[in-house]
Amino acid sequence: MMAKNTRYFLLLQLLMLMMSFSGVVSKTAAGEEFLSVRWILLYGLLLLILALYAVFWQQLLKHIMLSVAYACKSVTVVWGMIWGVVFFGETLTFKQILGGVLVMAGVLLVAVGRRDPDDDAD
Repeated sequence: MMAKNTRYFLLLQLLMLMMSFSGVVSKTAAGEEFLSVRWILLYGLLLLILALYAVFWQQLLKHIMLSVAYACKSVTVVWGMIWGVVFFGETLTFKQILGGVLVMAGVLLVAVGRRDPDDDAD
């Protein structure tokens, strides 16, 4: 059962990565001329990302504890900081890095914390 839970947890992390990328797409689109072809394509991509996220989120909730799933949503903040540096040349402060580390530590604590054995019934 543990390997199955790990697989779903990793899929959830991949989903959060995909969701965080919507910020890159929307920020890029915001710099384009309104209703230009590039603007329309970028916002179309944004809508696609959000639609895929919604579908896969619902499917993953069938297999992951709700508390773990919602805790993992905070990882998108960390990905957002990374994307800001990589794509937009933003700089991070020590406090932002420390906050990101605390978020990741919190997610890991929730994800590997003690569970009721009945939760692994699927």
